[in-house]
Amino acid sequence: MPDITIGQAGVYALLGYAVVFAGLIALMLVTILFGKLFTMKKEEKAPVLPAETAVPVPAVAPGTAGKLKLYNVDPKTAAMIMAIVADKMGKPINELRFLSIKEVAE
Repeated sequence: MPDITIGQAGVYALLGYAVVFAGLIALMLVTILFGKLFTMKKEEKAPVLPAETAVPVPAVAPGTAGKLKLYNVDPKTAAMIMAIVADKMGKPINELRFLSIKEVAE
């Protein structure tokens, strides 16, 4: 096995680092290109409505719907239950009125 000098070892190390960084840069560029390619395809598929047929954004319901009584339920759990109910109903949570939430033991 031939002996190499410290200078040659340094050059080999720098070349190794350069190859690794070039590979990382190439991988980054491929990832960016594929990301742009897929987002362009999604944008092309999205239907474009003419200005006169655009759907108006509904107004947000104002304020609160009153007091909520909690029976053996902590506020975090009650908030989660209300969010799930609103999501399942497909309505904003401020358009629903919850009177009470009670834990039912089985």
